Amino acid sequence: MAAFVVFVAGVAHDRRSFSNAVFLGLALALGALGFAERLAGTHDRAARLLLLAFVLLAVAGPFFAALYLVGNGVTMVLREGVRPTTLLPLLAGLAILGVIALEVAANRVGSPRLTLITAVTVRLAGYLSFLCVSYVIYALIYSKLPVPRRADYVVVLGAGLLDGGQVPRLLASRLERGRAVCEKLASRGGDPLLIVSGGKGGDEQVSEAEAMARYLTERGFPASRLILEDQSASTGENLLFSKAIMDQQRPGARCVIVTSGFHAFRAAIIARRLGITGQATGARTAGYYWPGAMLREFAAVLFSYKLVNAGVCALIVVLPLAYGVVRLRGLGGRLSIGSAHAESAPAHLPGRPAAGGQGTAAGAGPARRP
Repeated sequence: MAAFVVFVAGVAHDRRSFSNAVFLGLALALGALGFAERLAGTHDRAARLLLLAFVLLAVAGPFFAALYLVGNGVTMVLREGVRPTTLLPLLAGLAILGVIALEVAANRVGSPRLTLITAVTVRLAGYLSFLCVSYVIYALIYSKLPVPRRADYVVVLGAGLLDGGQVPRLLASRLERGRAVCEKLASRGGDPLLIVSGGKGGDEQVSEAEAMARYLTERGFPASRLILEDQSASTGENLLFSKAIMDQQRPGARCVIVTSGFHAFRAAIIARRLGITGQATGARTAGYYWPGAMLREFAAVLFSYKLVNAGVCALIVVLPLAYGVVRLRGLGGRLSIGSAHAESAPAHLPGRPAAGGQGTAAGAGPARRP
């Protein structure tokens, strides 16, 4: 309950913070554990069946998630070609299957060293999985939140062009969304300007901003309402250079940032860091493209908090390893002491009494002749 309260307070304060995703994940995880505990204390048959379903989901969920990612990775490669970004779902799915296989092997082999390595790997995978799931859930929620009712600018973020200068479907979806947002703001009495942001790549004949502006004007959007930002080469530069334009023309202006749905939350996080007043909204994306793109976004956000995450991962690795090393050394010491005791004990010869024991026949001492 406390995690959910912190989550709600965080969203009310600034819904662009990554901590909102973490507290949402904590609230969902703790809520699920509490619900499972209540089910376990209930003797109702339906409750028992629901608890069994919970357990099966927790056990089999990672396996089916891995299969889904592998299948999506194959689809991405077939449709988009072989690139690092298209291989992400496939690699993530194979990594999950690898962790599952390692855990099964550790349980069967029974090696202390392999068990220790498995424990560290599972905990590390669990931490990253928790952050990833939390990010994905909140990013999906964030992309569906309503845009502000008033804004001075609409900033559409660019994407790679086709054949050196053609707007692809992904970018066209952003532009249509940006146009719709701009028209909606104008219908409420606003006077928004639309900034198209994107520089010229090495394999592009024109800048992304120029291609985006041409796309909009060819479909009736007034050129007088357009501003081109054609120097940026990344999301951070998109927003930084657009902010410079807004600060120069209308200091203290508010904006709506338009990008793809999978990219909206990360764009909002960057905008918050840069001190931009505004929210991001997402355009629709093809379903098959979404998992890989979301994994890429999560990796970028994870890297942006590299010091914190590196520290947590280091603790996850070092603490179990240190405990395991101490335990193995203690076990080795006990085995050495046991071996030493066994070697120092006198050997028992057939027909001879043990030290302090009784004789072979009726009493102690050597047998007497009659």
